[in-house]
Amino acid sequence: VIHEKSRMAIMSMLAGSPELSFTELRNSLKMTDGNLTTHIRTLQKSGYISVSKSFRENRPLTTCTLTVSGIRAFNDYVSLLEEIVKQAQRSK
Repeated sequence: VIHEKSRMAIMSMLAGSPELSFTELRNSLKMTDGNLTTHIRTLQKSGYISVSKSFRENRPLTTCTLTVSGIRAFNDYVSLLEEIVKQAQRSK
């Protein structure tokens, strides 16, 4: 699930911050609302992120955080990528 470029970018941003708003993710990743929503739903259905909806100053606020399962999946995927790079460097 997280190997897809946009979802990996979302996971990477959330790994570096305890919580990010939908707007912060959208602006940083330069994604459309619909595209970001689709990827967030996929990650949420997989149990990798949690989504909270609230109001701040009478305006809707959607925030995303990594779940424990999401942190584990992200770290495992990064470790796998690092191992692939090491193997590629050894074979040169």
